[in-house]
Amino acid sequence: MNTPTEMRTMRPFDDSLPVADQSVIAFGETLVDQFRDRSVLGGAPFNVACHLRALGADPVLVTRAGKDALGDQLLQAMTERGLDMQGVQRDPGRPTGRVKVTETERGHAFDILSDQAYDHIHPSLARMVGLSSHPRIIYFGTLSQRSDSRRALHALLGAVDACAFLDVNLRDPWVDPDTLRWSLQQAHVVKLNEDELIRISDLLALDGATPRARAGVLVSGFALERVVVTCGAEGAWTLDHAGRIEAVAGEPLPHLVDTVGAGDGFAAIFMLGMLRGWPLAMSLARADAFARALCQIRGAVPDTPDFYQPFIRGWKLE
Repeated sequence: MNTPTEMRTMRPFDDSLPVADQSVIAFGETLVDQFRDRSVLGGAPFNVACHLRALGADPVLVTRAGKDALGDQLLQAMTERGLDMQGVQRDPGRPTGRVKVTETERGHAFDILSDQAYDHIHPSLARMVGLSSHPRIIYFGTLSQRSDSRRALHALLGAVDACAFLDVNLRDPWVDPDTLRWSLQQAHVVKLNEDELIRISDLLALDGATPRARAGVLVSGFALERVVVTCGAEGAWTLDHAGRIEAVAGEPLPHLVDTVGAGDGFAAIFMLGMLRGWPLAMSLARADAFARALCQIRGAVPDTPDFYQPFIRGWKLE
């Protein structure tokens, strides 16, 4: 395998902090998914922030939107959902991000437009938000690092001592091995699906005959605290730095409507479990159940707060 030249010290997540401290920075893209028959606000960081806020956490979305109608729509949606606005930058010259989504027999195909506002998040402003919000977790992905915004992420991670949660979201043609390698070097927890695990292993020349063997090489090679692997209808599993495995089995999905955003929902609930000190098996089971519920509605984020009420009551989040 390609061993990182600079290995960072692993800082395990501190679950001794009070439950009231539930601050998360969600860094990266905000965009509009343009389907054949509708347009939907999205982007993994936006989706994650919406879920966390609805379930009682304190997310701050660090992103950049255009000074256009879609940017105004984003801010209105954030206001309606009670999201903190301090991390939203406005770009006078570039548009709010857009993705053209086509539904195919194999799932959704994404045409992600280049040079969008979220590609140019300002480093100093991102750093200031990090220093003022004192997050326990910084959530980030790889798509927003395809251009200038990678400097803002570097500044943010360098300024704040928090658990770095990498949610891998490979989207061609914006897949870069160097970006992946750097992201893994910064991360403490990595969440990805099995296809992404195999592809990353190939891109970075990681050994391993099985997914779990490859996950073990990923954990040891990049000094990760843990890897979380989602398997769609087959459930999910996690492997930590001590080699311990926890898994949740999949269950039949009675009514599949839309899989867009299911992984974002899984990540949000897994992080909520980290913030609240849930047992690992509980975090996996709840994250899987939440993702399955999202697959039974249209869109990555529900239109009304009613969707969250069964989880709030069942998980005693009042």
